[in-house]
Amino acid sequence: MTRPGSRRIVLAVAAALALATGLAPAARAADAAQFKAAYEAAIAADRAAGALKDQWTPTAAALKDAQAAAVAGKYDDAVRLARQAEALAKAAIAQAKEQQQVWRDAVIR
Repeated sequence: MTRPGSRRIVLAVAAALALATGLAPAARAADAAQFKAAYEAAIAADRAAGALKDQWTPTAAALKDAQAAAVAGKYDDAVRLARQAEALAKAAIAQAKEQQQVWRDAVIR
């Protein structure tokens, strides 16, 4: 049995990943500055998820892959992966907040 709202989280994650992985049109090739901005945003979102004690391991993997792509000079891939990591971190934040509320609704009376 799934928890109430878990389907909503799955749909939100799927939508965020779809946007982050390239369904949005790319205007031009990415550069180091764009990677740095995307990576810093992803790190900030991951830290926020960590503050809620709900970091996801796929986020860490995407960050690592983004860094590796940047080192290899593949900035388009690096930016895409950094945005994917940010989307995952934001989904983790949403999940943590929703689960806090679900717990209150289920336990605290």
